[in-house]
Amino acid sequence: MFSSTRSPAVAGLFYPADPVELTKQLKSYLAKVGTQQDLSSKRPKAIIVPHAGYIYSGEVAAHAFASIGANANKIKRVVLIGPAHTIYLQGCALPEMTHFETPLGFLDIDKHSINSLSSYEGVTTSDLPHQNEHSLEVQLPFLQHLISEFTLIPIVVGDIMPNIMADILQRVWGGDETLIVVSTDLSHFHQYEEALYIDSKTCQKVLALSCDISSEQACGCRALNAIALQARRHNLNITQLSYRNSGDTSAGDKERVVGYASFVID
Repeated sequence: MFSSTRSPAVAGLFYPADPVELTKQLKSYLAKVGTQQDLSSKRPKAIIVPHAGYIYSGEVAAHAFASIGANANKIKRVVLIGPAHTIYLQGCALPEMTHFETPLGFLDIDKHSINSLSSYEGVTTSDLPHQNEHSLEVQLPFLQHLISEFTLIPIVVGDIMPNIMADILQRVWGGDETLIVVSTDLSHFHQYEEALYIDSKTCQKVLALSCDISSEQACGCRALNAIALQARRHNLNITQLSYRNSGDTSAGDKERVVGYASFVID
């Protein structure tokens, strides 16, 4: 079978390109989270995480990734969904490639699941939306660090109705062996206090499992709305684990901030 690999597009920009430095940074984020929250009761089916550079959102993401730690040995497949930033996309896109690569190694794409989804409404199979997309890529090192071996179903989400995207997720929902990872940031480029207000309202909607979050509230709104619908269908609970924005970091500008939050669905 023909083999092809998506090389990392933002290693060295959003996160360290050196595997030793990257691993050290991941361990630091996760260790810090471990001292802040008790996640022992969580059995995550899905997590919601931000996708900025690690210096801005890595610690927020770590709160959600830490929640899978105790159950990581059960996870054999990850469905990773996040918004399309580089091109306009109608529906959602699955890759034609067989592997994704990061500084921590190669990941096998679950081609059986990809092929089974390819005929459904709203699904396109194309490498182009994946080629330079960071919303999925930045989650991969966390997953590789925590889970010893898994296959990946990466889905770039464009303009699609929540019920259609939720139906696509249902096809690969699986059981304890499947983790759903939703990648999204919150508001973009507001002043610090305004962002706090907007993001607070958005987080309330996420916690209420609302299916009408807009692109002004979260860039991954379509993925968020779909996972909310799925959580309702499966009678799952959602908990917010962390919030901050780029203005809370030493590198942050409080005049134009981006919001980040993490949640666990179990």
